[in-house]
Amino acid sequence: MTATGPVACYYGAGELDRLVRYGRVVLQPDAYGPAELERLRRVGTQPLAYLSLSEDTGPPAPWQRGRRNPDWGGAMVVVGDPRWVDHVLGEARSALDRGFEGLFLDQLNVEFTFPEDLPDLLALIAEVRAVAGPAYLLANRGFAMLPRLAELVDGVLFESFSARWVGRGYAPWPDDVLEVHAGVARQLLDLGLDVFCLDYAEDDELAAFARYRAARFGLPCFVSNRRLSLV
Repeated sequence: MTATGPVACYYGAGELDRLVRYGRVVLQPDAYGPAELERLRRVGTQPLAYLSLSEDTGPPAPWQRGRRNPDWGGAMVVVGDPRWVDHVLGEARSALDRGFEGLFLDQLNVEFTFPEDLPDLLALIAEVRAVAGPAYLLANRGFAMLPRLAELVDGVLFESFSARWVGRGYAPWPDDVLEVHAGVARQLLDLGLDVFCLDYAEDDELAAFARYRAARFGLPCFVSNRRLSLV
């Protein structure tokens, strides 16, 4: 069996029979052991380990700021703190040593929280690139760092390309936001990156809208719920 589907993002455990349908899968690194990763690799599915670059869900640490992500509770960090840099690079090495074939770089939109950290974030991504070597690097958004970001990663996941979480449900973006997103998608494609879409939906109609709109740009689209517990 050869995997040919889009990138899947799944933050649960198991489900290997479903995951092997995809070309690449973003996974929580502690949820899968060497044998499971080997099974994915054997059919041509690249497992990518989740790696946060600007938020820390671990115990209190000196690099953490006093501010937390209001949605998920992770502590925001001082991206350029050498201790945080060492921590991130250690996590990257550990995941690759355990059999992951790439890394998924998340929490890249610091321009909305601590824009002064953008140069340090780019420097951190460059260090991750050096550690990863030829391994596949997939960035989640990070548009404020274009075009430099395109020189450091292999692909970009456009999260919430067409749909979003609104309060207690899901809905398409307004037309003006959809047009902005279309322009960003064109820019990403012009930079020669692999581009994938991740959208959120709870009904077939919204999921079909997200897939149809992504297909208009030639982009593979994975649709899941907000917690990425479906595959």
